[in-house]
Amino acid sequence: MENLRFEEMNLSSNTLKAVLDMGFEEATPIQSQAIPIIMSGKDVIGQSQTGTGKTASFGIPCLEMINPKDRHLQAVILCPTRELAIQVSEEFRKLLKFTSNIMVLPIYGGQPIDRQIMALKKGVQVIIGTPGRFMDHMRRRTIKMDAVKYVVLDEADEMLDMGFREDIETILKETPAGRQTVMFSATMSPAIMDLTKKFLNQPELVKVNRKELTVPQIEQIYFDVKEKNKLEALCRLIDIHSPKLTIIFCNTKRKVDDIVEQLLGRGYFADGLHGDLKQGQRDRVMQKFRNGSIEILVATDVAARGIDVDDIDVVFNYDIPQDEEYYVHRIGRTGRAGRSGKAFTFCTGKEIYKLRDIMRYAKTKIILQKLPTLNDIETTKTNLFVEKVKATIEEGNLNKYIDLVENMLNDDVAAMDVAAALLKLQLNEKVSDYSDSENDLNAPNKFVSSKKNIDPSKEMVRLFVNAGKKNQIRAKDIVGAFAGETGVPGKLIGSIEIYDDYTYVDVPYEYAKDIIEGMEGNKIKGKKINIEKAKKVKVKKYGSSDKNYKNNTDKKPEEN
Repeated sequence: MENLRFEEMNLSSNTLKAVLDMGFEEATPIQSQAIPIIMSGKDVIGQSQTGTGKTASFGIPCLEMINPKDRHLQAVILCPTRELAIQVSEEFRKLLKFTSNIMVLPIYGGQPIDRQIMALKKGVQVIIGTPGRFMDHMRRRTIKMDAVKYVVLDEADEMLDMGFREDIETILKETPAGRQTVMFSATMSPAIMDLTKKFLNQPELVKVNRKELTVPQIEQIYFDVKEKNKLEALCRLIDIHSPKLTIIFCNTKRKVDDIVEQLLGRGYFADGLHGDLKQGQRDRVMQKFRNGSIEILVATDVAARGIDVDDIDVVFNYDIPQDEEYYVHRIGRTGRAGRSGKAFTFCTGKEIYKLRDIMRYAKTKIILQKLPTLNDIETTKTNLFVEKVKATIEEGNLNKYIDLVENMLNDDVAAMDVAAALLKLQLNEKVSDYSDSENDLNAPNKFVSSKKNIDPSKEMVRLFVNAGKKNQIRAKDIVGAFAGETGVPGKLIGSIEIYDDYTYVDVPYEYAKDIIEGMEGNKIKGKKINIEKAKKVKVKKYGSSDKNYKNNTDKKPEEN
């Protein structure tokens, strides 16, 4: 099935205007299949990975069925983590840009509950929340679900893995029997199927069949770069590699226009290609790209379909694509006809997890590298300039210029000074184009390892939690609390060792600070939690005979 354009989906004018304003040209495969079925009122099971546009798959139908004149709660979206609840909420707000009188409220742990209660009293039609905090409001009777007609379980498999099954079943039992239920899950485990049998009414399965795509044998590299530094990074990479032809991929039409304007302002020969251009305009842009009048083509995925140019040296993923398949299609534009090629991807913060999904799907490795510094640029340009000078000397025909230099030497100027001054003028003009305020573009992002060739997912930090068996703490309580309050995906939490009075938890290093700060003042099973990095200790494990280990596992270990 071909992807649908949003204009073909019979959306309200305000929703359609918002979607187009976001810059998207057509629906993703999961959106093309799911939106029409959900809008018909049927229950749906969507099997879809993160990063395929599934939020809009349930978000657009949700907002289309809300009655803005009714101030009662009409839709409930349950997410496994605080982070996902915030992301979904932000997406809903974009979809509501041109719609008034529909109130959306995210509720999750780590946020003052009194503020949430005040917002609920004003009247909210859509709640996007984590199961734990949603259950808390149910116990307080601050949420009434008599008028709920639409329920979404987002990343249902993740919620079950985190131990939220009882909470989900309790919530669903409190909603009206005639509601429409939509579930999205990356996997269809027996637990998921059991949940669908209990709570979904003759659901339709929506599944995007992934093609087996092979990645060309090209050099694939990603750079950890902040959003505000992307353009600077792009220019440095273009200058240091000097590609003959380059394609830069963006996710939206607006981004394409912005990048083209900024590149032109910096003196690059660039043009854009996206869905708003008429066919005649597209043809002219492609003709200029093929004949070398422009060296850089900035494009969206849709507009780039059918581009057949063999000698593209570098492909840039300025934005990480929404769908894993798009990545494979993008980088396949280079390395054609036996030529070598490079694919550079800009990764910002938590996008590292989306990039890992791409690597798993495409069965490929994308290597982290540092961005070139201004010194690297200067060295490269110096070497290129020196080579050009040597080539020019070999070509000859320099008599006119020799006369000019001799005239300068008659003014008591040394030949070495003349050569150095010309070199300085040439190179300073090029290097001065770069921003002085952000010379170091390699400062690590919050969620990406700064260590070269280290997989961030394997770097763990051990945390000490001041609660244990005596507080009836279970592993799923720890996972649920950490994920719900701080946004760490439950599947990334490592070993959990529970003792009588305390617990050790291994977490990815990039989340450790967030967990420590996010859990401050929170409770697990009624116990106020304090979390800190564990001191380096040796604790005797059951059955161990090592004399160097402490032997009292029911008391907090002493520091070695």
